[in-house]
Amino acid sequence: MSKSWMYVGLTCLFELFWVYGFNVASIWWHWVVIVGIIIVDFYFLSKACEKLPTGTVYAVFAAVGTAGAALMDVLLFDAAFTIHKVFFILLIIIGVVNLKLADNKSEGEVG
Repeated sequence: MSKSWMYVGLTCLFELFWVYGFNVASIWWHWVVIVGIIIVDFYFLSKACEKLPTGTVYAVFAAVGTAGAALMDVLLFDAAFTIHKVFFILLIIIGVVNLKLADNKSEGEVG
């Protein structure tokens, strides 16, 4: 696994941390910690974009954030888990995987 993909993984993880923080923050210093996490998150995002296509990085970042936040709502905050949520989370994952495959095909055609 390349270092750039490690940064993608870290930015996805930190995104879930600050999304969780939005749900539980209740005191001013919680928000200070959340802002710090967001700054670190966007550092990892920028590092990932140095060597990977920005569109792919952002698609993965947004997809993991969207799917992760939806699952977090279900698992941690007692939101309803419906077949519709499962379908659309899977649709997001399928879209991101196909975007990555499309990038690989484009790279093969150029070289």
